[in-house]
Amino acid sequence: MTPAPIRFGYGTNGFANHRLADALQVIADLGYQGVALTLDHHHLDPYADGLARRVARLADRLRALGLAVVVETGARYLLDPRRKHAPTLLDDDRAKRVAFLRLAVAIGADLGAEAVSFWSGVRPAHVPPESAWRRLVAGCAQVLEGADGPPLGFEPEPGMLVDTIAGWHALRRELGAPDRFGLTLDVGHCRCNERDPVPACVAAVAPYLVNVQIDDMRRGTHEHLEFGEGEIDFPPVLRALAESGYRGLVAVELPRHSHAAPDVAARSLAFLRRAEQEALLEPVTLGSGAWEGGGS
Repeated sequence: MTPAPIRFGYGTNGFANHRLADALQVIADLGYQGVALTLDHHHLDPYADGLARRVARLADRLRALGLAVVVETGARYLLDPRRKHAPTLLDDDRAKRVAFLRLAVAIGADLGAEAVSFWSGVRPAHVPPESAWRRLVAGCAQVLEGADGPPLGFEPEPGMLVDTIAGWHALRRELGAPDRFGLTLDVGHCRCNERDPVPACVAAVAPYLVNVQIDDMRRGTHEHLEFGEGEIDFPPVLRALAESGYRGLVAVELPRHSHAAPDVAARSLAFLRRAEQEALLEPVTLGSGAWEGGGS
């Protein structure tokens, strides 16, 4: 049976120099089916006045453009103008991050988002590893408790306390394996940080996927690259995604390419569609620990 077509989206953090309304229009006009919306001071600032009104207006606009949405929470200086990504769930002032994540869940619910994505953060030097882990578990539990909303997609991020799929599994077990605690998988991170080939990573986590980000990357270097500039062989990866049963968005994640966003977004979708067609013509199968025909 032919797998269902992949639903490609684009991250608004790659349109940082555009007004949100303009970014959404460009993304829709190019043919993307969704957006990964990073809440930020210039893109649906959650701390500006009139939030409920602005969220309702955005929900209407997304529907009019036919764009699905996931909510991303990785803005660099939204919570602290001096410390990148701070505070995280590991910091002394982590309550501010917990409150932000709970607000993001509420915004996601009002937008009809398919998932809300977040990560652990980098361990502060003065916080011992055991204390950082306890803080992370407690913070995730606080975000999970109480309100219903979209699934939570926790993302293993290179350089952070939880940086691998194995770390995500350990965290999920510690939390009691709650249904709403899913996985955000960045395809590039698999090449950067995981031992297994990228398609094998996708297949292994398929039951837990609630959000997927896609970009090219090189082994051991956490740099989001345009497709074809890294080391990933994408047709086997897209075949694995199509066969995984995952039907959510697969959103391009190029946060350092805003200077040429429309052109980069156009090139990215053309590349992914070609790779998807190639994937459908050349099925891949999981062998003994590696994907036959996949060089990733």
